[in-house]
Parts: sequence; C-alpha cells; structure tokens
Amino acid sequence: MKRLVVTADDFGAAPEVNEAVELAHRNGILTAASLMVSGAALADAVARAKQMPSLRVGLHVVLVDGCPILPPGAIPDLVDANGKFRDDLAKVGAAMFFRATVQKQMAAEIEAQFHAFRATGLVLDHVNAHKHFHLHPTVAKAIIEIGRGFGVPAIRVPLEPRAVLAAAEPEGTPPSAYLTKPFARMLRKRLAANGLRAPDAVFGLAWSGAMTAARVRGVLAHLPQGLSEIYLHPASRGGFPGAAPGYRYEEEFAALIDSEVRAMVQQEDISLGGFSDFCGHS
Repeated sequence: MKRLVVTADDFGAAPEVNEAVELAHRNGILTAASLMVSGAALADAVARAKQMPSLRVGLHVVLVDGCPILPPGAIPDLVDANGKFRDDLAKVGAAMFFRATVQKQMAAEIEAQFHAFRATGLVLDHVNAHKHFHLHPTVAKAIIEIGRGFGVPAIRVPLEPRAVLAAAEPEGTPPSAYLTKPFARMLRKRLAANGLRAPDAVFGLAWSGAMTAARVRGVLAHLPQGLSEIYLHPASRGGFPGAAPGYRYEEEFAALIDSEVRAMVQQEDISLGGFSDFCGHS
C-alpha cells in the first residue's frame, strides 16, 4: 500500500508561507506542516492551523539560521552578536559534538521549543529540523530524549531513493546525497532502537526549493510501497524576509494545488495523511 505524507516546512516563518500552507491543504494535496515556534508569523500559523483540524502539524526545530526561543544570554555559544542563531553550520556543529557546555545550551533550547509547541495547543504529529540539523548525532540524541516526554510519534529521515528520482526526471542526474546519507542511516537505526517511526522514503532533498509540479508528478508516478514523505517549501509569494536565495517558493506552492498532481494521487491509489494517521500501520 502506498501511504504519503506531504509536508510544508517553515510554517510560521512568514505570512506568505502560512497562506500557501492553508490554500495547499484546503485545495491541494498538502497534509502536514512543520512549525517554526520562533517564526515571525507564528501566531498567524497557529490560528490558521486551528481552523484546519485535518492539517497535521509538527515541530520544525531551529538551531541554525533563525531565532531562538531562549534569551541569547542563556545560549551564548549558539547565537551571534545580534542574538540570532549562528549560520556557520560546520563550526557550531563541531561545538555541539565536542563541548559539553554547548550541548547543554542546545538541549535547553530544544526543550524550550518543545514547550513552545505544546503551548500552542496543537497536537504534535512529527519532528524534524531546519537545515536537517537533526541528522547531527548529538542533536538527534537530544531530540529523541526530550521528545519522548512530549509524545513524538515520528521523525523525518531524509533517505531519498535515487532510482525514483531518475525515473521521475530521466533527462537529469540526481545529485548525490553522500554527505547526508551516512548520518540519515544512523538516525534511522537510532529511531528504530527507540521505537519511533520514520518514513520509508523521503523526497525533497535533491530538489530542495525546486519541487516543481513536474517533479512531484514524477515522484507520484514512481512512489514506492510503504510510507513516504514529500516535503516542500511553499509560499504564496517569494522574496519575504528570511526567504532562501534561489528557492522557487511559488512554484512549489503551485505544485501542491496542481490539478494533474491531485488527479495522480487518485489514479495511483495513494493514501494521504499525516504521520499520526499512519503510525499504527506497518
């Protein structure tokens, strides 16, 4: 059986993102959204989500390239002079791995973000992290340990079948995931050992910010059996504060409401839902 979670990341980052999430859920194939609890448009995102009880909402943990929940003085090694998370991913990642003081700050911020999500009153569907930082072994360990107390049902593991990408876009060569794949495999083993669910296949890594309607249709046509996730970054308009350079936000939004995409879900007999809808299935 083909089961599919279609997720929008960065929910709460901007009104343009929130608008796209609502329209794509009401009029398209979007089933889930990952919430930035320190996002500039958090209140708007939560209000919209509460008007859409069928939208499954998870926590998008942010530890880099964003704003923290805790005051900068509580996490001095994680933030820059402006009080925002550092954007030197390699250096901050090394500090999290080797320095106990940084690990304590990181864990405190992760726990604060879980508490902030709980405070929204929304039901936690899943957890993942901005820039896939949950692949970092120390971050993954903290998310699993802290998340256990908040009832985390599932965590994204970005293992993307290259054969599906090649079939979806035969004229292109999918970029290698050699940097993330070993860490993703370790994360899958860790989740299994802790009784947590992960999708069998994830799509959105190779074409991050460029999941066009044609690519989504290609993935749907070759979707494997089991539980898959397609994640995108939709927005009703690009160029909002904090937008990633080069991301095709409007095209990703268009892909979610594309009539052919919607028809293919029916034609391929794909069951849509959130992780909490499928976690009881094998």
